Amino acid sequence: MFGGVAFANPQPGQLNMTRGAAEWSSEPYFLNNVALGVCVVIGVLVFGAMFIAMFRFRKSRGAVAEKWSHNTTLEIVWTTIPVIILIVLAYLATGGLRTFADTTGSEMTVKVTGYQWKWRYDYVDYKGKAIDKVGFMSKLDRESDETRQLNSGLDPNAVKVDGYNTYLINVDKPLVVPVGTKIRFVITAGDVIHSWWVPALGWKMDAIPGIVNAAWTNIKEPGEYRGQCAELCGQDHGFMPIVVKAVPKAEFEQWLAEQQAQATQPAPAAPAAASTAPAPATAQASDAPVSQGHQG
Repeated sequence: MFGGVAFANPQPGQLNMTRGAAEWSSEPYFLNNVALGVCVVIGVLVFGAMFIAMFRFRKSRGAVAEKWSHNTTLEIVWTTIPVIILIVLAYLATGGLRTFADTTGSEMTVKVTGYQWKWRYDYVDYKGKAIDKVGFMSKLDRESDETRQLNSGLDPNAVKVDGYNTYLINVDKPLVVPVGTKIRFVITAGDVIHSWWVPALGWKMDAIPGIVNAAWTNIKEPGEYRGQCAELCGQDHGFMPIVVKAVPKAEFEQWLAEQQAQATQPAPAAPAAASTAPAPATAQASDAPVSQGHQG
């Protein structure tokens, strides 16, 4: 159950949710801390009252139970307070979801399609201009794929990039995006239900065949942000990681121009096939030796 969470790029000693690297990622971090604080306070009060009742008013100390069975005032209090807490939490969560769903003002659109067991990224538009033929499949990197094979004899701890262990969390082609740009994601699937999840962005979104879901992000700092498919999608569910590479705008625009140039290059012409037709009869005749007849 927790395999996907373990490979969602946690940091050593991390106890809380990640603060994230995007504009919206602070919202779930804040809501989680508020809800956790409420749960801690309620837990302390409830379990504190239980332990006091069990130890201070136990029968061995001569405690005698009261005869009343209801206290209207107390029941109103302990019903009203939880209702108020739930209303406050619902208000905060609804506000967060409302801003999360608002993709207006996006400067860029990326289509994400889930497949068993890889992702496809298609760049739709950037700064109001359509992008044509820039897209690719992104799948588990070759080193991790070879290491995970049964009886491969390879050490998962040896799969590293720049000293960081990337076993099962690296891909052959990352999704490259610019920082400081509101990016709209349209997410769907081509076979079964997947879920596109990068914790540093602060959200995850189901990829459902026949349905297009939308979300947005605005990454503040350059870097590589990793995630996983978060919906059990079949045999190799655990082997379809996500890598988002955020780069400065100038670097992204240069990369995008290179990709567009490659996409518009004409395909190389096929080499002319060698002629296999038989040589003309006259040529064949000219090559044959001439025989000399004898006069009798």
